[in-house]
Amino acid sequence: MNQTKQFQVRSKKRLKNFLWPTRYVTFDAAHVARHGNGFHYKGKPYVTHTTLGKKDSAVERTNSTQRIVLVSLLVTTVALGYINTSFLLVAIVSLITILYFADLLFNFFLITRSMGHKNEITISDKAVAGRNVWPRYTILCPLYKETVILPQFIDAMKAIDYPKAKLEVLLLLEADDTATIQAAQALDLPDFFTIVVVPDSLPKTKPKACNYGLLRATGEYTVIYDAEDVPDPFQLKKAVLAFAVSDANLGCIQAKLNYYNWNQNLLTRLFTLEYSLWFNLVLTGLQSINAPIPLGGTSNHFRTQIIRDLGGWDPFNVTEDADLGIRLSKKGLRTAVLDSITLEEANSQLGNWLKQRARWIKGYMQTYLVHTRRLGEFSAHNRRIDVMTFQLVIGGKVLSALINPVLWILTISYFAFRPIVGDFVESLYLAPIFYLGAISLVIGNFLYLYYYMIGAAREGRPELVVYALFVPLYWIMMSIAAYYALRDLIIRPFHWHKTKHGLHIAQEKTVEVVQ
Repeated sequence: MNQTKQFQVRSKKRLKNFLWPTRYVTFDAAHVARHGNGFHYKGKPYVTHTTLGKKDSAVERTNSTQRIVLVSLLVTTVALGYINTSFLLVAIVSLITILYFADLLFNFFLITRSMGHKNEITISDKAVAGRNVWPRYTILCPLYKETVILPQFIDAMKAIDYPKAKLEVLLLLEADDTATIQAAQALDLPDFFTIVVVPDSLPKTKPKACNYGLLRATGEYTVIYDAEDVPDPFQLKKAVLAFAVSDANLGCIQAKLNYYNWNQNLLTRLFTLEYSLWFNLVLTGLQSINAPIPLGGTSNHFRTQIIRDLGGWDPFNVTEDADLGIRLSKKGLRTAVLDSITLEEANSQLGNWLKQRARWIKGYMQTYLVHTRRLGEFSAHNRRIDVMTFQLVIGGKVLSALINPVLWILTISYFAFRPIVGDFVESLYLAPIFYLGAISLVIGNFLYLYYYMIGAAREGRPELVVYALFVPLYWIMMSIAAYYALRDLIIRPFHWHKTKHGLHIAQEKTVEVVQ
């Protein structure tokens, strides 16, 4: 075979493997019996402890249809750029501007809905005190390299006001994390705690550990708490009562999240502003229209059977919570916000924050790619509007983080170097699009900053209102994290950036020493 023929054969094989890869082989029954559910992918065994199929998982970034669409879009864009570059640039700017304006209107709608209605479920102290019989409740606690914060977490779990005979706390510890295992074993744990060692296997992710814990859960209800969490002591009781007063299609109850070290530095203050807006206004607005809600990574409560019926968590999605929230919605199940707060540790170090945020954004990218494979599933329960909501909440957040720097540079260049680039920038905007862009720039940015202020006031932190002026710096940081996430999605799609917890403890000890 001559070299030309060999090159053609290799090219065809590469194209076929790109569009229709055959790299996924499910474990046979004997392997499942020994190790648990999973599959071989690219020759490596992945023990997932879930029956969730490949089509619902982020194990592969895209499917064959998506790859065909992406290649077609790329070819079309290059062709248009070659034929008429000016037309292509105007079309792209117009599309982006329309999307930004739609996001502005959508967020205004959500915020006004939240301000005009009491959307979250509120359970009174009287209702909690009036019930004596409680169902069994399982708490899944995935912990990895958490020796510093482990004592605080154990105290927080002990402080939960729930009949201990009906409480099951599963500490999910990784087999290779001997330090945390030994630290947990050295503590005088009450009988309702159980140390569960997750066998060492790929993938090394929190959702894989949760799936392993779910196999052992005996509670009628299940909740996840992270290592740094300090939940409202009555939260489990409130969740049980919230499920009791709701209809059968309530699939998940999401407690609100915020931070106990909110005043540690500028970064923690901005982080607290973000969470105050998200949980007090945005999520409650989404709940008011029964829209898909991307869950937080902690304090989401389920009827255990529902989470099992859904196949548990996607062990390859690094924001498994957001993915699960979308899957709940596709099955016709609602998520409601509970007026109960879990306090967490706000990331106080920039490098640590960037890695954590990059993981979150990468997970949103994974979630978007997984759920655009079959958009028709959103309308299976006559909720076609959920397709648009999904695009704005998941896709829109990722797109804006990636596009924002380009628009900022374009805007700054226009005003700073108008004699040089003014004509070029103006040529990119059709007259109607220019006005939409101006509204998004002036009114939109003002409203977004105002929303942060409202969120701070609703959280009972009015002293944070002034820090909303620093939020544009926070947006820049999020865009940096977004490009970090995009790189990770390409080269290591389900790598889990471990977030360091207990930084506030280290600072407190330093202050004590100085004093």
